[in-house]
Amino acid sequence: MNYTEEITQTISSEPKEETTTKHGVWATLREAVAGSQQNFTEGNIRRAIVLLSVPMILEMMMESLFGVVDAFWVAKLGADAVAAVGITESMLTLVFTVAMGLSTAVIAMVARRIGEQDAEGASRTAAQSIFIAVIVSIPISIVGIFFMPNLLRLMNAEESVIATGAGYGQVILGANVIIMLLFLLNGVFRGSGDAAIAMRVLWIANIINIILVPLFVFGVGPFPELGVMGSSVATSIGRGTGVVIQLYYLMSGRARVHIRPSQLRVHWDLMVRLFRLSLGGMFQILVATSSWIGLIYIISSFGSAAVAGYTLAIRIVIFSILPAFGLCSAAATLVGQNLGAGKPERAEKSVWMTGHYNAVFMVAVSLVYIVFPETLLRIFTDDPQVIPYGVDCLRFISFGYLAYAYGMVVVQSFNGAGDTFTPTLINLFCHWLFQIPLAYTLAIWAGWGPKGVYTAIALAESLVAVVGIIMFRRGTWKTRKV
Repeated sequence: MNYTEEITQTISSEPKEETTTKHGVWATLREAVAGSQQNFTEGNIRRAIVLLSVPMILEMMMESLFGVVDAFWVAKLGADAVAAVGITESMLTLVFTVAMGLSTAVIAMVARRIGEQDAEGASRTAAQSIFIAVIVSIPISIVGIFFMPNLLRLMNAEESVIATGAGYGQVILGANVIIMLLFLLNGVFRGSGDAAIAMRVLWIANIINIILVPLFVFGVGPFPELGVMGSSVATSIGRGTGVVIQLYYLMSGRARVHIRPSQLRVHWDLMVRLFRLSLGGMFQILVATSSWIGLIYIISSFGSAAVAGYTLAIRIVIFSILPAFGLCSAAATLVGQNLGAGKPERAEKSVWMTGHYNAVFMVAVSLVYIVFPETLLRIFTDDPQVIPYGVDCLRFISFGYLAYAYGMVVVQSFNGAGDTFTPTLINLFCHWLFQIPLAYTLAIWAGWGPKGVYTAIALAESLVAVVGIIMFRRGTWKTRKV
């Protein structure tokens, strides 16, 4: 059974009063895409999951297109260009770490306020997130603009890679405030239940990106030929447009959270509370994402072809993981809002249901990666030295997808409850203390090469699921105050 059939069966199997014309299958899907005004602390849980997850899945699929489109065009510039993007984006994960950590706190606080029917509190939280995004992005921009070549050297990049990709990194890191705001403001929409708005923002941003990337990379018509740097320019313009649209929805009152001009001033107590909560989320994600820097450092020792193959494969993997994160975000929203409404058992039931749906989706994707890895990679490159590395990466990582499906949902549900400490411990143990040492041991000492790294990834993500489920069943997250 594929994922669409699973959703259809889920909705169709609801009690009779939930499957009338008003709540029919296609009516529910249309409502999910158009935007639902349902109170997610009441009614059928399956329907709530669909209404939240469908736009979040579509949103995450569009977010993943940022990387896929860039990889498609950049791959035509050669292995050095792909390697430059891969190494730079391993550093960019630190930016995403901060943005996602802040977003985690925003989702938890906004969802809890919405569950408590405190619209004013939700709006104040959204306003403070804007100030935090701007403040945090300034030092990152300075480092990216002035020290990019040195950062690439620290990552073991060859001089040809540095010459090719330094400009790409300067633009993408220099404009990181756009990434910060995009994540945080979409976190406001997700936490409040306006998932369809977040979806529309990224659709528009991606359409602009898809159009502009080849124009800036190859210098079509009046556009300058910027090479690999053109990819980062186009992506920044697309994301920047998305931020403008987000601010319009929040300021105009067209969303559940309405930021009024009087709220656009710093409230230090709320900002400190939000930042403290986000620190757990940041460190949690930092532990996980920084391990990818360690992995690419190990792979870099096997040459540019290995890095390029790994980079392209991970881009494809992200295309599947980000839609799955749409389901995880739906679970986090349901957990936060239902805890705010005093319904912890409904929150827990939402998590397990979402985990089952995510497992169906991830297993289907893993089968595609196991059977057709070379076909997928040839969409991006025909380089006979690069493809074998990418094929191995896709196949090895896929074997951990079933366990990872549940691990993703459970970890994100802790965050939705405002418990960012537990996922931090899980990531610290599974990624730093297990994944990196195992990858180095298998790749270098055991002589497995890049296959050792891929094996370590699959085993570590499976371990995340096992430990996460054990911790989740303890139930301490139900009493977390936000």
